Amino acid sequence: MLALRKFVQAVVLLFSDEYLRAPIAEDTARLLAIGEQRGFPGMLLSVDCMHWVWKNYPKAWHGAYTDHMCKPSIVLEAVASFDLWIWHAFFGMLGSLNDINILHRSNIFSRLTDGTAPTVSYKVNGNMYDMGYYIGDGIYPEWATIVKPILAPRGNKSVHFYTMQAAVWKDVECAFGVLQSRFAIIREPARVWDQSTVHNIMTACVIMHNMIIEDEKGSTDVEEVYDYMGEKATVHQDLDQAILQYIEVTEAIRNRALHHQLRDDLVEHLWSLHGAQ
Repeated sequence: MLALRKFVQAVVLLFSDEYLRAPIAEDTARLLAIGEQRGFPGMLLSVDCMHWVWKNYPKAWHGAYTDHMCKPSIVLEAVASFDLWIWHAFFGMLGSLNDINILHRSNIFSRLTDGTAPTVSYKVNGNMYDMGYYIGDGIYPEWATIVKPILAPRGNKSVHFYTMQAAVWKDVECAFGVLQSRFAIIREPARVWDQSTVHNIMTACVIMHNMIIEDEKGSTDVEEVYDYMGEKATVHQDLDQAILQYIEVTEAIRNRALHHQLRDDLVEHLWSLHGAQ
């Protein structure tokens, strides 16, 4: 156990900056280009949460950590790309919290609110947008930065969007599955007592997962070119411009009307691409 604690501490200390980094401008451009190729202009990543059962939890915390499956657990919120790279890992929330509660506590949009995220602009169905979005499941709120599925879709367009959105959202689910298959320590219930070690174990596994993803890619010297790259999405980063006010950006992120407009535009865009088929 002492060796395990020291190992995960070292992995987190030495490699967090490189393998848990947020997407820079070049990464964002590549993610946007791939999202556009898949039929979702402006899409960055997919988001979801995973519960890790905690076997040897302090009994006094039973109520706080008991999840919807009546088991004590700790939650990992993550966003992943098509290649299963995990770009954001927010771990340590109580198992009794759901995805919405964790979203309000996480720092997933912190770079957007403080003005340090690369600025994104893209066009869908004739309308311009200035914030990228994540693909989420039905539990997430109706925010401008999250595209949810249409519940009980009616008509060919809505059904087609529902199918395409679910296929893209599976990126993060696949990342969770690969993460657990690679590391048995997080596939089985956690057996350590202290929270710091549990946190370091999960973080170290995410870091090593990204290391493996990078290694399997091979050399990155080859220039990647995608169809329609830059046709609808552009990225630029100007750190000298005035930082947007926190409240204004937060309100823009949580804009329900913009959420519905974006989703409707994506429905029409996807139908224009594949409706004839």
